Amino acid sequence: MRLVTYRDGNRTHVGALREDGVVALDAVAPDMLTLIDGGAAALAQARTLAAEGQAIPLADVTLLAPIPRPRQNVICLGMNYVEHAYESERARGREPRLPQHPVFFTKAVTTIANPEEDVPLDPAVTAQLDYEVELAFIIGTGGKNIAKETAMDHIFGYTIVNDLSARDLQNQHLQFFKGKSLDKSCPIGPYILTADEVPDVAKLGLRLRVNGETRQESFAGDLIFDIPTIIATFSHGTTIEAGTIFSTGTPSGVGMGRTPPEYLNPGDLVEAEIDKLGVLRNRIVAA
Repeated sequence: MRLVTYRDGNRTHVGALREDGVVALDAVAPDMLTLIDGGAAALAQARTLAAEGQAIPLADVTLLAPIPRPRQNVICLGMNYVEHAYESERARGREPRLPQHPVFFTKAVTTIANPEEDVPLDPAVTAQLDYEVELAFIIGTGGKNIAKETAMDHIFGYTIVNDLSARDLQNQHLQFFKGKSLDKSCPIGPYILTADEVPDVAKLGLRLRVNGETRQESFAGDLIFDIPTIIATFSHGTTIEAGTIFSTGTPSGVGMGRTPPEYLNPGDLVEAEIDKLGVLRNRIVAA
């Protein structure tokens, strides 16, 4: 089931996306986080309503980020594809090496941007805004000290994140958070696909285009640390709550790694695409 958050007039709803439009799930939950909290029973109700309900034409609504305001920062993975780890190290003038453990950082809740929403670029803030297509998953059942063997049972669904990154700020501050947390630097969506419809995550293909030119292309199976490892490692001694968004890292081809580097400019159309999860489009505009 494809789940969305959308605006219809002045009201915001959670809904199910069908080929003929969107079915409101107001009778099940007022928002996505409440739907996630409802567990299997809420999902079963949503499926019934999605199959039987009256659809609203997609042209009559505006899709928002599936979780417009997360409960906590988005948990991200750095350097989680081999070639991206290498290009990142080379771009910083260091000898290429692979991480021995997952590299976690976060993006602030204020970074969330909607599908099709313009992303402002202020040259007084950054001159090196970069793109990163990433597979994200949403926790459905929280926990602590989760075993790798059962980690996938904790996933509610999957979506796309474009982890927009200010490389100059990353270098200035010697860490990820500031350069990864500019307003609107986390476009997400266009929908959440429930976990039951993704039997083999490793086969999902990722790609990103800038103005129609393919810049990134890989498979989720190329992750250095797979999703069970991510969940087990992060939850070791740390409680993960339902609704938490994890973004699993980006493949090679980022602007920083090109020769010469190619960063985003006002007018650029960025399209992040993942098999089964749709296309997440955002245009960069002058702030």
